[in-house]
Amino acid sequence: MAAPKDKPVVPVEKRYMQTLTEAAEYFGIGINRLREIAKDPTCDFTVNVGNKKLMIIRPKFEEFLSNHRAV
Repeated sequence: MAAPKDKPVVPVEKRYMQTLTEAAEYFGIGINRLREIAKDPTCDFTVNVGNKKLMIIRPKFEEFLSNHRAV
């Protein structure tokens, strides 16, 4: 019986959604600041996966950053 093929690994910079840790590292923003920004009820770049995992939608967060001079 053949071993199952490994899932392909998508580089962080190409992922549609990133964990808070990945996004903080990718964008160079502290995780606490990123979490604070994500708490804003008007933010449209986060998705809750399950009960606890918060994911950042990378393209929407990039757009958010391009429209703000400071975070």
